[in-house]
Amino acid sequence: MKQDMIVILDLGSTENTKLARDIREMGVYSEIYPHDITASELKELPNVKGIIINGGPNNVVDGTPIDVRPELYEAGYPVMAAGHGAAACERSIHSWDEADSAQILRSFVFDTCKAQANWNMKNFIEDQVELIRKQVGDRKVLLALSGGVDSSVVAALLIKAIGKQLTCVHVNHGLMRKGESESVIDVFKNQMDANLVYVDAVDRFLGKLAGVADPEQKRKIIGAEFIRVFEEEARKLEGIEFLAQGTIYPDVVESGSGDAATIKSHHNVGGLPEDVGFEGIIEPLRDLFKDEVRRVGIELGIPAHLVWRQPFPGPGLGIRIMGEVTPEKLEILKDADAIFREEIAKAGL
Repeated sequence: MKQDMIVILDLGSTENTKLARDIREMGVYSEIYPHDITASELKELPNVKGIIINGGPNNVVDGTPIDVRPELYEAGYPVMAAGHGAAACERSIHSWDEADSAQILRSFVFDTCKAQANWNMKNFIEDQVELIRKQVGDRKVLLALSGGVDSSVVAALLIKAIGKQLTCVHVNHGLMRKGESESVIDVFKNQMDANLVYVDAVDRFLGKLAGVADPEQKRKIIGAEFIRVFEEEARKLEGIEFLAQGTIYPDVVESGSGDAATIKSHHNVGGLPEDVGFEGIIEPLRDLFKDEVRRVGIELGIPAHLVWRQPFPGPGLGIRIMGEVTPEKLEILKDADAIFREEIAKAGL
C-alpha cells in the first residue's frame, strides 16, 4: 500500500467503520486496529500519518475498561481522541453529533498529519495488479465465481493482473435468480475471455434438499455441498497453487480482532480450507468497503447490472422458499423475483 494512512484504534466504539469511511471519503486511506497495538507494531504499518483513538461507551469491552498503551503517545505520530475523554492528547472530538466534528477531522487529517489525498480506486487497482503479479509470478489461481459483486470484482481484477493464469469455477446450484448463471457466462467467458469452468450441479443440490423444510438446515446443506463440489472441481485442475476469495473489509472487521467484539464469524475469514493443498490465499479486496468494491468494478469495466446487483445470500432462493425446495417452487419464485426486480428498475429505484 503506497497511500498515506490514518490508523483508528478501537476502544469499543460503534463508530469505527463510519470514521474510517469518512476519512476515506476525503481521499485518505484509513484502517481500524486493536487498542492494544504496540508502538513497534504501529511502526511496521506502511505510511502511517496519524492516530485516532476512538472511544466507545465508557471505553469498556465485555465489562473491562480498556485504553491504549502510553508508549503510543510518544511514538512520533499526531494523536487525536474521538469520544474518549481520558486520552492524553490535545486534539479531540467529543461527539460525532457536533456540527464542527467533520471540520475538526479534516483539519487533523490534512493540516496536522499532512496526509495526501491519494486514496482512489485507480491507484488501488494499480497497486493490487502489481502485488498480485509479484505474489503469483507464473503460477495459477483458483476462484469460486458466484456472480455476486465481490467475487465478480475479484475475478476482473485477477484477469487484469494475470489473465489465463486464473481459473474461475462457477457452480450453478439451481438456487440463483433467473438468468444469473447465463449472465456470469456471458460477462466472464464471452466478454472478458476468462478461463471459466461451469458446473451444473442443480440436480445434486435439489436431491440433497429433498424433504428438508427447516431454513437453517437448508442453509447448512447448501453451504456444505457447495464446498464439496468446489473441492471436487479443484482436484481436477492441475498446478493450482493459490485460492482467491472475495473477502472485503467489513468481513474482516465483523470477524473481530483482539478485544474487539466479534459480530459474526464469516465464511471468507479464517484461512485456507484444509486438505485442498493451496500454497496461499489471495484476497485483493480485503481492505475495501462495499461501495469501494463497486467503484473498483466500474473502473474495471464490469457491466453495471453486475456491479449494482442487489445483495443476495449464498444459499439463494433455497432460504427464500417456505418449506421444502422443489423445482416447481423454484421456477415460480425465479419468475416472481425477476418481475419484482424489473419493476424496481422501471421505477428508477
